[in-house]
Amino acid sequence: MMIPVARTAEGWWVESSTGRLHRITTGASTTSDLLADRAAVTEAAAHAASDPDAGRQAGRGELLSPVTAPCRVVAQMVNYRSHAEDSGFDPDTVPPAFFRKASGSVSGPYQDLVRPSHVRFLDYEIELGLVMGADLPVGTEVTAASLARYVAALVVANDVSARDLQLPKTQFYESKSYPTFTPLGPRLLLVDADDLARLSDLRLTLQVNGATRQNNTVTDMIVKPARALTLLARFQTLQPGDVLLTGTPGGTALKSPGKLATKLAALLPPQKRWQKFFARQQHNPYYLQDGDVVTARIATDDGVLDLGEQRTAVRAR
Repeated sequence: MMIPVARTAEGWWVESSTGRLHRITTGASTTSDLLADRAAVTEAAAHAASDPDAGRQAGRGELLSPVTAPCRVVAQMVNYRSHAEDSGFDPDTVPPAFFRKASGSVSGPYQDLVRPSHVRFLDYEIELGLVMGADLPVGTEVTAASLARYVAALVVANDVSARDLQLPKTQFYESKSYPTFTPLGPRLLLVDADDLARLSDLRLTLQVNGATRQNNTVTDMIVKPARALTLLARFQTLQPGDVLLTGTPGGTALKSPGKLATKLAALLPPQKRWQKFFARQQHNPYYLQDGDVVTARIATDDGVLDLGEQRTAVRAR
């Protein structure tokens, strides 16, 4: 049974069908603690279902990330066919790959996205986040049938990236770990096996200033969640409250310059090659600018599974 959960400075809440918040009576201070106190969540959900107009309305500014830090934030690289094609890779041969983000990058669903002063090329990547509800020890084999044993909830994520740091140094950790570079929320959608069976129906949509940049479903994903967790568990332990970001569809600001340009650039010394690349990127209008508003939403087209919509404004540090 799906249960949408929100977090404010006052505590944890179940969101009713009318959008009102019903308090969860729990001592949980972390996402891990909350997932362990399922009885309290279920009780609040029952109250929300019986009287959806009770509770209280919450302003956007009150909502915090429903995934608390510190936690592990792991992400999949180039995991949608459309993104692979945008990046100049063959979707049928691109290898599965993971990277880490600092949990200090986690921010709320309506918090400003702060661009560091030295970053020129700021990019967006809407992603489906899988929130762990049980330990995933090294060596675990996860199947579609056992996925619900490990994944307790889903969340909207934006894997914000400083491309001018990421590309020349192939430095994912720094370029994606600045404060506010992982907005999460607005809600933590607690799910069961039946809900997870519909993951492929989820649509990821990202807009900048009302213009759609990314719009695709999870069917475009290359390595599905059960397989991804199995591959990750070859070397990485996950625990309740940790989150796996499962990749982004095509439509990001960064795209491959094309095969011919790539071949010609390979003839240049690395410093000269990156100078030319970023000189071209200066004319790319899709990178985020100060004052831009990014809206990210994940839901099935029929609205049955709805992770909500986050809205973040870009501002300079």
